[in-house]
Amino acid sequence: MSRTALRICPLCEATCGLTLTLGDGVVTGARGDREDVFSRGFICPKGAAFGALDSDPDRLRGPLVRRDGRLQEATWEEAFDAIAAAVPAQVQEYGPQSVGVVLGNPNVHTMAGALYPPLLLKSLGTRNLFTASTLDQMPKHVSSGLLFGDPFAIPVPDLDRTDFLLLLGANPVESNGSLCTAPDFPGRLKALRARGGTLVVVDPRRTRTAALADRHLAPRPGSDALLLAALAHTLIEEKLADPGVLEEHRDGIGELGAALGSFTPEAVAPACDLTAAEIRTLARELAAAPTAAVYARIGSCTVEFGTLASWLVDVLNLLTGNLDRPGGALFPLSATAPAGRPAGPGKGFTLGRWSSRVAGHPEVKGELPMAALAEEIETRGDGRIRILLAIAANPVLSAPDGDRLDRALSGLDFMVSVDPYLNETSRHAHVVLPPPPPSQSAHFDFAFNGFAVRNQARYSPAALPLADGRMDECEIHARLILAVSGLHGAPPEAVDERVISDALARAVTDPHSPLHGRDPQELARLLTGRTGPERRLDLMLRTGPYDLTLDDLLRAPHGIDLGPLQPRLPGVLKTRSGRIELLPDPIADELPRLRAALADRPAALVLVGRRHLRSNNSWLHNVPALTGGSNRCTLQVHPQDADRLGLVDGGQARITADGGSLEVPVEVTDAIRSGVVSLPHGWGHDRAGSRLSVAAAVPGANVNQLLDGTRMDRLSGTAVLNGFPVELTPLP
Repeated sequence: MSRTALRICPLCEATCGLTLTLGDGVVTGARGDREDVFSRGFICPKGAAFGALDSDPDRLRGPLVRRDGRLQEATWEEAFDAIAAAVPAQVQEYGPQSVGVVLGNPNVHTMAGALYPPLLLKSLGTRNLFTASTLDQMPKHVSSGLLFGDPFAIPVPDLDRTDFLLLLGANPVESNGSLCTAPDFPGRLKALRARGGTLVVVDPRRTRTAALADRHLAPRPGSDALLLAALAHTLIEEKLADPGVLEEHRDGIGELGAALGSFTPEAVAPACDLTAAEIRTLARELAAAPTAAVYARIGSCTVEFGTLASWLVDVLNLLTGNLDRPGGALFPLSATAPAGRPAGPGKGFTLGRWSSRVAGHPEVKGELPMAALAEEIETRGDGRIRILLAIAANPVLSAPDGDRLDRALSGLDFMVSVDPYLNETSRHAHVVLPPPPPSQSAHFDFAFNGFAVRNQARYSPAALPLADGRMDECEIHARLILAVSGLHGAPPEAVDERVISDALARAVTDPHSPLHGRDPQELARLLTGRTGPERRLDLMLRTGPYDLTLDDLLRAPHGIDLGPLQPRLPGVLKTRSGRIELLPDPIADELPRLRAALADRPAALVLVGRRHLRSNNSWLHNVPALTGGSNRCTLQVHPQDADRLGLVDGGQARITADGGSLEVPVEVTDAIRSGVVSLPHGWGHDRAGSRLSVAAAVPGANVNQLLDGTRMDRLSGTAVLNGFPVELTPLP
C-alpha cells in the first residue's frame, strides 16, 4: 500500500517542498507540496525526478576499500578501520598540513554537510581547505566581508516587492537561483512584470530568463565590473545617488566618487560593447524606480574582476537607497542564526591570513583556491598534501585542468571520498563512504535559509527508514571525525554531545544569548530530538532569533512562515568601524587594474558557460529522466561566427584555450551574441573506473579542461570560468 511523506528537495538552492509517494520501500513519485509555506506547490524537473535519483542503481550500497590496487566492497567497520590506521599515522609523521580537505557543492544540500566539516577541519588542524566556493560564489563572500565585515552577510533581492530588477550573469529560470533562495523564481519574475515592474537582464546569451525581460542587454563577457562601475559613476556624477536612511551608517562615498571617476559611460561603452546612452539610461532608471534591486551571479563572479563586480552590485543598491529596504536588497534572518547583538564595531574581515605553499595564493575565508589543489599534491617538499578527504566533491570535472588533477590524485598516499557514486574523482579513493539516498535522510536547510527571499523554517524527517547495510550520513561524518582524530571506536553520538556541551557553555556566559545565566546541564536535558543532529538543530533554534524549537517544526510539517525580510542594518555590520566600509583598501587597490582593462584589446572569440534546468553541475547526469532535450553538451555558436569559421549546425569543432583542446558538437543559434560561444559546465563523464552508466553513455566534454588554472579573480582566488579567449577550428 502506498503512502505519502513530505520532503524538502535537496537538488538545488530553491529548496522546494515535495510530496513523495512511497511504496514497497521506495519513492514511486514526487509532486510539489501545495501547502508548503515557501514553495506553494512549485516543482521543477529535478524535483519531479526525485524518485529516479533516489533509487539510481549506480548509487553505491556500501563502503569500498582499496585492496591490491582495486576498490572492493567492505563492511563499515573495515572502512573506518582503514581510515583510522592510515590518517593519524600520516599526520603524526608529516604534520597536519599534509592533509587536504575538499568540499563539493552537494555539501550545502545536506544536514551532515553543514554540521560536520567544521569539526573535521578542527580535528585535523589543517589549513588546506578547498571548496566549490572558489569555482562559483567566493567573490560575493569577499565583497560582503569587506563591505559589511561578515562574508555571510549577503543581501538578496526582495523579489516579491521590488519595482525594478536588474539581473547580471544570472539565469534563474533555468538555475532556480543562487545565493537567492526563491522557489518558483520564474513565477516571481512574471509576477514582477504583472504588477507593473521592470525586469532588465544583462547576459551575452538570450536565455529563458532574458526572454521574460522588458529589456535584454548583451555585453561582452567579463565586462560586468566595468558596466557596474559606469552605472555607479553616473549616479554620482548626475547627483542621483541617495542612500537614504543608510547615510549615517556608511563611510567613503566621497572617496568612491573619486575612485570611479574614470569609469564614465563613454569610456566604458567600447569595452562592454554597449552604447553610453544605454548605460546612462539604465542608471537613471535604477535611480528613478520606486524600489529597485541589482542581482548578479555566476556569470559575474567567475570572471577576472568577479569581486569588484560583486562589490559594485551592493554599491549600486546602496547608492539608490535600496540596500536594506523593502523592495530592494535585504539581509535574510535564518531561524538558526545566532541571536542578535547590539550594533557596534566588530572584528572585521581579513584576506590573506596565510598563503598556499606552492604559488602563494592568499587564503580567503579560510580557503585556498580549488585551482591550486593539483600543485599542492604534486609539488614535493614539506607540507605537500599526501592525504585527501573529499566530501561530495568532483573537482576532476568542476575545477580547471581536470587531467592534471586526475594525475595528481593518483599519486596520493591515501584518499577518502564521502560520495554516493564512484565518479571521476572518487574512483581514486582508498576508501569510499557512500551516504544513503535522500529519502532516508532528514533535512534542514542550514545554508540556504540564510539567503532566502522570505524568512521561514522547515524540517523534513527521513521519509523512509535506513535500508539494510546503510549508515546515516551524519553518522558517517561523525565516525570519520573520530577515525582521523585518533578516537576511532568512540560512540559517534559523542561528537554531537561535545558540540552541544561546548555550545551551551558559551551560550550561558554570553549576555546577549537567550540562555544567559542558565544551567547548561538543565538546558541539555530540555533538548528534544531522537538523534544528535536533531538535538543540535533544536539547540540552534532555541538560541536563534525566533524562539523556536524542533517540536515546533515537527508540529508544522509544511513549515513555519516567519514573514517577509525586514531591514536589519546596522545590526548585521561586523566591520571594525561598525559602519558600511564603502571603499575598503583591497577594493581600492584593485581598481587600477580594472581601469587598465579599459584599454585592453578584446579577444575575437570568448567562451561562457551555461546552466541546464535538469542538471546541477556534474551530479545529476546519471538520471535518465533528466537527460536529453535541452540538457545537452553542445557548443553554441552565433550564425555569423559559424559562417566566418566554416562551422555547421550538428557538425564538429575543435575548441582550444590555455589548457588544451576539446572536440565538441556545434549548435548554431542566434540565442548567443556574436564573438561569444557557450559550452555547459559539469560534463566529461568518459574516464575509466567510474560507475556512472547513464552519464558515460553520453559523456559530453569537460569545458574546464580548456583552462590551466592560472586565470583567477585576484581578490577571491576564484577560477575564471567565463569570458576567456578561445579558438575554433571546424572538423570533418
